[in-house]
Amino acid sequence: MNLSSGNPIVASQRDILGVPVCDLDWASAFTFAEEIATMPFGQTVIAFLNANNANLMLRDRSYRDVLDRQVVFPDGAGVDIASIVFHGRKFPANLNGTDFVPALMTYIERPMTVAMIGARRDTLHRAAAQLQHHAPWHRFIPVADGYFDRSQSDAVMERVREIAPDILLVAMGSPMQEKWIDRHVGPSHARLVLSVGALFDFVAGDMPRAPLKIRKLRLEWLYRLIREPRRLWHRYIVGNPLFLYHVARYKLSGMVVPRRDPPQAPALPR
Repeated sequence: MNLSSGNPIVASQRDILGVPVCDLDWASAFTFAEEIATMPFGQTVIAFLNANNANLMLRDRSYRDVLDRQVVFPDGAGVDIASIVFHGRKFPANLNGTDFVPALMTYIERPMTVAMIGARRDTLHRAAAQLQHHAPWHRFIPVADGYFDRSQSDAVMERVREIAPDILLVAMGSPMQEKWIDRHVGPSHARLVLSVGALFDFVAGDMPRAPLKIRKLRLEWLYRLIREPRRLWHRYIVGNPLFLYHVARYKLSGMVVPRRDPPQAPALPR
């Protein structure tokens, strides 16, 4: 977890396959993120854990280690199932990045500078324009698409440093985006950093969202599978049963850690 002096405190966390996942409702999550973004120093990185990401981190130790250094929000029906199995109840909210980030931009009334990295170049710029229309009191700046030469990472982050954003959004897909943030993004770049997956594709209109009724039923994954069966069949047809297997195995192993409060961060100096 990327905690430094002055970082706000997450109310509590639940163990999901060995990863502490934040136990927050929408209002608390918005308050938490806004407090981070408006701090005068320090940095917090927010990642999102869904069933697919959980499968990835269970076979990639370096990805798991990165998530341990970041603040993790619950995303989707899979982690709700795991929470019911491990802790007897669902998470208070499905804080998936596709819904959370645009809503956060609306929630934060103080003008923010938001830097954006990821997706295709045209998608990135259209997403920035859409977010600017969505929350015109903020400033959304596309910095680099997600296909730049990784040897140029320091140059990309120097551009971010020059912009001096309050918030940085990185959309490269998991686990690349979380690892890249962990390696290249520091407190001098932004106060709040979020790894946002396919957010820019959705905001730009390249990928349609499922109808609201389907999203409320936590079945957006099925909607996406029907629309893109070739690309997503392995992720959902194979990945979902695999995730449930991991949940059952973890439960039977007796390794579940009860819900816990994280260590308190130092208070801001007066």
